[in-house]
Amino acid sequence: MKISFLIHNAYGIGGTIRTTFNLAQGLAARGHEVEIVSVLRHREDTGFELDPRVTLRPLVDLREEKDDPLHQRPARVFSVHDHRHHQYSELTDRRVADFLRTTDAQVLVGTRPGLNVQLALQGPHRAVRVGQEHLTLDTHPQPLRLHLRRIYPRLDAITTVTQADAAVYRRKMRLPGVRVEALPNSVPEPSIPPVDGTAKVVIAAGRLAPVKRYDLLIRAFEQVVAEHPDWTLRIYGSGGQAARLRKVIDSRGLYNNVFLMGRAAPIEAEWAKGSISAVTSSFEGFGMTIVEAMRCGLPVVSTACPLGPPEIIQDGVDGRLVKPGNTKAIAGALLELIRDEDLRRRMGRAARENAARYDPGPVAEECERLFEELLTAGHGGQSLGRRTNAALLGAAYSVKDVLRTAKQPLVAMKKKVRG
Repeated sequence: MKISFLIHNAYGIGGTIRTTFNLAQGLAARGHEVEIVSVLRHREDTGFELDPRVTLRPLVDLREEKDDPLHQRPARVFSVHDHRHHQYSELTDRRVADFLRTTDAQVLVGTRPGLNVQLALQGPHRAVRVGQEHLTLDTHPQPLRLHLRRIYPRLDAITTVTQADAAVYRRKMRLPGVRVEALPNSVPEPSIPPVDGTAKVVIAAGRLAPVKRYDLLIRAFEQVVAEHPDWTLRIYGSGGQAARLRKVIDSRGLYNNVFLMGRAAPIEAEWAKGSISAVTSSFEGFGMTIVEAMRCGLPVVSTACPLGPPEIIQDGVDGRLVKPGNTKAIAGALLELIRDEDLRRRMGRAARENAARYDPGPVAEECERLFEELLTAGHGGQSLGRRTNAALLGAAYSVKDVLRTAKQPLVAMKKKVRG
């Protein structure tokens, strides 16, 4: 089958781009015709390598078209409640609409809320239309959730990255006739040998953002250093918390044991320098870095936060799950693995074996099965009566919805001025 992924900007760096590339390549390896359609492009090359069997094409090249008059006008179809709305325009609306009108893909996949909305409103009814959720429903602001609840019934399926979020979608969104399934992110097998568990290094990776709670990790590591001063903690990533975290490190005298390493891409070679991975987030939509670390043979000490870690880590088997926000529990789990090299190695081997289920091959097979079942069940133009009714409803409703969402920011602004 021919499958098209519609993505914000395939030329950037980020988890959605990485997992879309992985899935597209996995599907191409299974003999499907796969393309990635990037709404925006801002540079020559992609940040990640892409299999030549996957076609990549941009719709708006910002290097040449950022000053186009149409690009100066705000988007009216792409959801105004999507936080990327300011990057979209009448030009992107038109290019996406043109693509959806002319594509011959049997399956169309949106990869963010605003694009899922455009796919639902303007996607061809002869194709299966799938909206991916790369974050979680509850992380979206309420206006966006309400907007999605109105529009998503026009899709054929929604995929989430965890079973827990799929359950939330089914319970809260109530989308009759729309299939909601969990489809995890995929991580390819590392090109480097697995770690041997002897390096006295704990590694964490991710955005330096409040939700990651690296301040807790640093304080927990202070307890580790008190017992094992020869161990170090390396935190990879960039973000607005860097200066604050540096102050925490310095104020606790940990400048010889805790290091802010900055961004590293690819990260594989950095995982290979450690023996344990640590995640102290208050929330994880999935946990790509958890799977990456496990695939390299590192056991992961993680908070049992919603939603991803408890679905990935088997506590006591391939890592440890501890109560979120509990510095003592984090330190205790780290020390358990640091004190016992045999346990560390045993959990590392289990981590590598268990994380193989996230290989692009099995995930692509699961995705393929979903698409085939949707086509067989009468989606993608095979149920003419259902699609004709949906088309008529969508045509009438999409105009009203575009106008309504376009007015909402102005209404909110008026209320704020009056207040």
